[in-house]
Amino acid sequence: MKLSKFKYKLPEELIALHPEVNRDESRLMVVNRQTKKIEEKVFKDIIDFFDDQDVMVFNNTKVFPARLYGNKEKTGAEIEVFLLRELNSELRLWDVLVDPARKIRIGNKLYFGEDDLLVAEVIDNTTSRGRTLRFLYDGPYDEFKKTLYSLGETPLPKFINREVVPEDKDRYQTIFAKHEGAVAAPTAGMHFSRELMKRLEIKGVNFSEVTLHVGLGNFRTVDVEDLTKHKMDSEQIFITQDAADVINKARDEKRKICAVGTTVMRTLESSVSTFGHVKPFEGWTNKFIFPPYDFSVANSMITNFHLPYSTLLMMAAAFGGYDLIMEAYRIAVKEKYRFGTYGDAMIIV
Repeated sequence: MKLSKFKYKLPEELIALHPEVNRDESRLMVVNRQTKKIEEKVFKDIIDFFDDQDVMVFNNTKVFPARLYGNKEKTGAEIEVFLLRELNSELRLWDVLVDPARKIRIGNKLYFGEDDLLVAEVIDNTTSRGRTLRFLYDGPYDEFKKTLYSLGETPLPKFINREVVPEDKDRYQTIFAKHEGAVAAPTAGMHFSRELMKRLEIKGVNFSEVTLHVGLGNFRTVDVEDLTKHKMDSEQIFITQDAADVINKARDEKRKICAVGTTVMRTLESSVSTFGHVKPFEGWTNKFIFPPYDFSVANSMITNFHLPYSTLLMMAAAFGGYDLIMEAYRIAVKEKYRFGTYGDAMIIV
């Protein structure tokens, strides 16, 4: 499977810059793998596709305010720092991306906030853009974290080309976000409202929650034509025994199991037995799913409309079938669906 197969023309105006007013009222495209039928609904109609004892699997990761703006010592040059992950809480070490990277070297100090509220020192180069920062903060850890996050802003992806507004703090987050660690939201889950969750619960649908701390790898450009040579960034995942039990019971009873988002699908496929049972797991995954691929656990998937050449589009094509998904995207462009993080949704059944 080649990268060029995932090219399609996406008019810029179809990239959603803001979420729908109500989470569950975005458009929903229904793609049926058996009948090849494609139809349009509203997201809250999703309840019609599930019955008593079916299972929906959600990613309960929580996005933290990962984007900071600061200044370099001496020159005062503005610098953007994107927090990727905490390496050591005691030493205040963080793995970050810096922009512009060429101006930031080991030993440089960076200043953040009014009156230089927070100071960081560059102690290592990890990649061409990546650095390890040590924040110089003597107070208690909780105080440091609070200060750091007060300076950070919601890390909207760059293709949402506008300034961050107050509503993004809540809307760039699912309503079931619990475990902090993501720098990008699991977007399929953002369509679920409390009312819809309640209605699903009343219908008897069971919920299982896994955790994948979404990294920037989702937006990283694939720069090899042969997809077998692309390496995904590693992301941390957690699957509890309870979460696995709910999924495995549904599988044994031949119920519907819906992966809410590509991150959930990647998590499930990263820890599965030869019999198709999900195993409890705590660790890292760099699994890259593209066509052709045999899925072991979920038999339906909810996902957004992804940008050309993205690994997320590749996974959707692997699950729905390449030809059917690319036809669905052709229709989505023609019918002016909204694309990207704040865009409309698709369910593949």
